[in-house]
Amino acid sequence: MGSLLKDRRAIALLLAATLTVMSNAIISPGLPGIGAYFSDTPNSDLMTRLLITAPSLTVALIAPFAGIFVDRMGRKAMLLTGVGLFAVAGSAGLWTPTLPILLATRLLLGVAVAMLMTAMTALVGQYFHGPDRGRFMGMQMTFVNFGGLIFIAAAGQLAGLSAFYPFAIYLMGLIYLPILYIFLDEPKGTEAGQAAHCLEPEPEGWRMLLALALVLMMLAFATFYILPTQIAYYLAELGYTDPSTAAMMMVCVTFAAGAIAMAYPKLRALLGRGGVLAAGFAMLTAGLVVISYAELVPVIAFASLLVGMGPGLIVPTLMTATLDAVPMRRHGMASGALTFSLFMGQFISPLLTQPLIRTGGFHLAFLVFAAAGLVGMVLALAVFRERQPSLVRA
Repeated sequence: MGSLLKDRRAIALLLAATLTVMSNAIISPGLPGIGAYFSDTPNSDLMTRLLITAPSLTVALIAPFAGIFVDRMGRKAMLLTGVGLFAVAGSAGLWTPTLPILLATRLLLGVAVAMLMTAMTALVGQYFHGPDRGRFMGMQMTFVNFGGLIFIAAAGQLAGLSAFYPFAIYLMGLIYLPILYIFLDEPKGTEAGQAAHCLEPEPEGWRMLLALALVLMMLAFATFYILPTQIAYYLAELGYTDPSTAAMMMVCVTFAAGAIAMAYPKLRALLGRGGVLAAGFAMLTAGLVVISYAELVPVIAFASLLVGMGPGLIVPTLMTATLDAVPMRRHGMASGALTFSLFMGQFISPLLTQPLIRTGGFHLAFLVFAAAGLVGMVLALAVFRERQPSLVRA
């Protein structure tokens, strides 16, 4: 890990990764206040919840094309453009006059995130190889979530002053831009390298592994995102209306994900690919079961810690397994596909949750999503065991 932190490219990518957690969850503590402000807007209840996941829809639609585009164009240029657009579109909530316009800016934010994440993942695939790639992915999750801990805690305090102040945090992208420009370089010989890889035989079964990874990524984030989209409303129903309480739950989520990601390399070696992936889904399931019965803040915070551990194990496992299995020349496509799956899961989460809440309340919704996590755990054990050494590198 220490050697990676001496690489300025790694530092730049780790900083860029901290922006991704802001794409959605940063405004979660202010959602009830935003909803109250725009209460006269038709369908404001659903539209307000969609402010969190609207970027996910655009990412899901754009990411596959961004993946193809990044294979033909410069990765660094796409990353820098994405970060700039991220800052502008993300902070637009400070001035947008209506809820529909605010929702539109969130869709534009998704374009930025698609560019940012696709280029970032493709750069990781070319900068780092073998064990270094797995270590970097674990470190990236740590930075994402500890960065998120700081940003979301700040958002909770800002939301106490105004529901719209958390949008200012997106301007961090402008601070990162010069650092990324100086520290990153376009991988040399990209076209020649891709041509050389075209002559190499493709690993067997990589398409099936990619397809399964996409299914599990979407399932994981459809399940996980019930927390950032619904926790503020669930707490309000229980009588905890202070935005800082909802922010504290998201801090628990991001802290847990960052902490477990620090131990990812050791857990990966101990449990194997299928085992560590199943453990991530087991954490999601257990956390949602606990939260479905919880009414006290300390118990909900404990459940949030469990839920947060899930993505901390799931994301680096699926990312490394996919990049290790997919041919080098397909890394851009695979990065875009994984980004599509992750954000599509986020987008569909509230669309699936709202009917469940209307039918049986939050209790039913949490239990149904816990069952989905259990399905993910079974699939992880069944199909991600390391049975083909050619597809598995540390």
